[in-house]
Amino acid sequence: MPDTAAPTTPRTAPLSLAVIGAGPAGLALALQAARCLPDARITVFDARPADRDIALDPRTLALSQGSVQFLSRLGLWAAITAGQQTAPILEVRVSQQQPTVLWPLDREPEVRIRAQDEGVPQLGTVLSYGTLVAPMQVAWLQAVAEAPGRLVMRFGTPVRGLKPVDAGIEVDADIVERFDLAVVAEGGVFADQPALQWPQGVSRDYGQSAWVGQVRLQDDAPAGVAIERFTPSGPAALLPLPRGPVRPGGDVGPRAALVWCVNRDDDPVAQLDDAQRLALLNTVFPAELGVIRELSPLKVFPLGLNAHLRLVGEGPVARIGNAAQTLHPVAGQGLNLGLRDVHELLQALQHIDRASLGEGAVDRGTAVQRALARFERRRQPDRLALIAGTDFLARSFTWSAPVLATLRGIGLGVFQAAVPVRQSLARLMMFGHR
Repeated sequence: MPDTAAPTTPRTAPLSLAVIGAGPAGLALALQAARCLPDARITVFDARPADRDIALDPRTLALSQGSVQFLSRLGLWAAITAGQQTAPILEVRVSQQQPTVLWPLDREPEVRIRAQDEGVPQLGTVLSYGTLVAPMQVAWLQAVAEAPGRLVMRFGTPVRGLKPVDAGIEVDADIVERFDLAVVAEGGVFADQPALQWPQGVSRDYGQSAWVGQVRLQDDAPAGVAIERFTPSGPAALLPLPRGPVRPGGDVGPRAALVWCVNRDDDPVAQLDDAQRLALLNTVFPAELGVIRELSPLKVFPLGLNAHLRLVGEGPVARIGNAAQTLHPVAGQGLNLGLRDVHELLQALQHIDRASLGEGAVDRGTAVQRALARFERRRQPDRLALIAGTDFLARSFTWSAPVLATLRGIGLGVFQAAVPVRQSLARLMMFGHR
């Protein structure tokens, strides 16, 4: 009898994805891709050695509520909060240090955004880099162990180059491997990045330095409140942290993470000792905060903007997170922007019609390039709006003319009174441009 079985379509090789960088954006991409692209081969490269304890990294991160929801959907939030080293942001207060001349009210103008008013349990969460990344790394290594061969982690393996080849990309990391797509998620900080030249992108040195550390507040300080204070030297911010000491063996109390931005050429902080810095800091923030009791040792780093015009490079290469845009910390949105990059990139990759690959209708290289074009098209409005807004704030709030300070103050007061506008900003900060 003749064989009447239906002809079968030749099985094509699964999509191969290289993720360069095992920070929060890179690990989020790898974990989510392992779920929503169940046949894909995913390899993560990172230069740091496997035995480095990432949990000890104390850098402070601010997650928006949208990012918290994203990590919850990944099944990571319980592990992230297990150590009770996260603190919710229940309210944000924005004001300026300079007086607002002719302001008719006794209280200086400020903007207050409260989670309760927005109908959400919190506006976001503050935690350390290690508190976030360590559970993500554990989850990824567990996934690798459960799917050896399909999922791979390569610690201690810096990527030295990317070379477009026919319908793919070669990743040079000690040995050369070919992938269908490479995603660069390793951006570093502004000081370590080469300047971008137009039309490649935009680089701007703000001439500011950020002094970062922790402060201990008085016992009755308001809980869950993030404070943004604009000063003639630059913005200063306090982000809520769990109770604890700010120095080893020190007193336990309410804490906040400090980001204190100043003019680099006229730095009021650099030449001061710890006691003098504490005294100066108590003149920066509003009196309602109470007295700042203690200040940790501070670290300093330069601030600037690096933003690529394109998210898609030559060949099948995409950039996400700090590899695509490094922002001033004034709005605390850098990581949140990177996690939204991850979400949109995976949405685009899921649109690749795997059934058509290998049949001549759409070749693999074309399918990947179409997905990257879709990713870039859908991400640009959100990222460009946030880049422009952050850049404007970083520069405009250091303008020192008294009339400009007055106009800014009046603007804050009007913004607080315009409830729909304030609510729109709150949604933008929590969930991005939609």
